[in-house]
Amino acid sequence: MGNFSDCEKFQIGVLPAMYGVEFIVALVGNVLALWLLLTRERRNWHPGVVLSCNLAISDLLYVLTLPLLIVYYSLEKRWMFGNAACKMERFLFIVNLYVSVFFIMAISVNRCVALVWPFFTRSYVEPFHAKLVSVIIWVVITVVSSPVLKFASVCQHEDNNKTLCVSFCDHVSNNARSHFIYKLFLAVFGCLVPFLVTFTSYFLVIRVVWKNVNITKQEKYKVALLVSSVIVLYAISFVPYHFAQVYHLYQRSRFPRQPVCWVYNMYQVSKGLATLNMCIHPILYMAVFDSIGVLCCGKSSEDRTKE
Repeated sequence: MGNFSDCEKFQIGVLPAMYGVEFIVALVGNVLALWLLLTRERRNWHPGVVLSCNLAISDLLYVLTLPLLIVYYSLEKRWMFGNAACKMERFLFIVNLYVSVFFIMAISVNRCVALVWPFFTRSYVEPFHAKLVSVIIWVVITVVSSPVLKFASVCQHEDNNKTLCVSFCDHVSNNARSHFIYKLFLAVFGCLVPFLVTFTSYFLVIRVVWKNVNITKQEKYKVALLVSSVIVLYAISFVPYHFAQVYHLYQRSRFPRQPVCWVYNMYQVSKGLATLNMCIHPILYMAVFDSIGVLCCGKSSEDRTKE
């Protein structure tokens, strides 16, 4: 425990570099993915490509706000961009995080249905259904994320009077409890439920792939890439962020004047890891459409199948 300003030194030292690297990697990776989707995959616009396109658009919407955070933390947490920009940055972070989770869940369910019920998929599942699911995901996540626009605001630092951009301001007395309940809801609705659906889908997929000798090497490669990339996303991005955030807010509600630096620092690292999901998504796209795999590895699906 100690003065809260001491806790912030780690955050100020780590996050600018972390966000800087993520900005470059995520911007290049997702712009390239969108370019390939719109140029090389336009004749093969199947449901997986539709869902991936939405995921890339979500990443680009948020990645363009990262320079604000890089400047913010580089200036030792001095927010210079006004209250509206603060609210929008926090809102886009939450939207991107949960749009990512739900589109990954949709991609997983789509792959599960395609492998477990292939005849049903060929007869009834069309790009239109993926577009409809995409609209529903965007609308639901936008509505669920809208309370962030109420909670997030600029706030004066208690120790040095700096202008901060925070998820909620301690000076507003009724914010802490309602904010904590809201974050618990997001952890369950936005992480736990999609986690259960996603990995149930993968359990079914792995069982089919393991038993079916007729599935090609190409399809097994895609399944392995898809499953491994999603496991990495949950292991280093989604789960640590939600665990650290809930624990940090719990500690903060119990001991508002006694900051626990290691808990706070754990939460700050988890925020950087949550943003890392945008850098991992291009790997996931390789399991959905071939042109990224060709560009990266120099081999088409047919080449991999022949090996």
